[in-house]
Amino acid sequence: MARPTHPGDSPQAAEIAARFRTLAEPILSDLGLELVDAEFRRETHGWVLRLYMDRAGGVTLDDCQRVSEQVGALLDVEDPLPGAYVLEVSSPGLDRPLRKAADFARFAGQKVDVRMRLADANGRRRYIGRLMGIEGVTATVEVDGAPVALPLDGMDRARLVPEL
Repeated sequence: MARPTHPGDSPQAAEIAARFRTLAEPILSDLGLELVDAEFRRETHGWVLRLYMDRAGGVTLDDCQRVSEQVGALLDVEDPLPGAYVLEVSSPGLDRPLRKAADFARFAGQKVDVRMRLADANGRRRYIGRLMGIEGVTATVEVDGAPVALPLDGMDRARLVPEL
């Protein structure tokens, strides 16, 4: 699935975030964590390098601290980022994005909100419903009682919908 574009993103910021993902993923994996996403964005107080991580059972404050220390040390050595920035490490939240095929398998049965890049024959781009699962590179979402097949490579974004 294509990475969504965030307000304030530039091609250079997206390239830096992709390079950061490559550097951070082994650290998280060694700690038993999954890298959900990374972004490098300009915000009102300056540049922010944000890392989202997860694991079955959730992420603790201790996890965030360990990752921040280890990733911070790696960034000091590798120095892949231009200028000053703030490193933020957190969980993806209850409305976690779904990016990989494994995400769609893991969260089968949960409510999702999927926006496709292109509209279907009826002009519909947004699908909110129950994620039934994934087969190959196509997720199936039950929308209004009917299954809808949605190819991952056509998705603009997909997120869990919290059910409180």
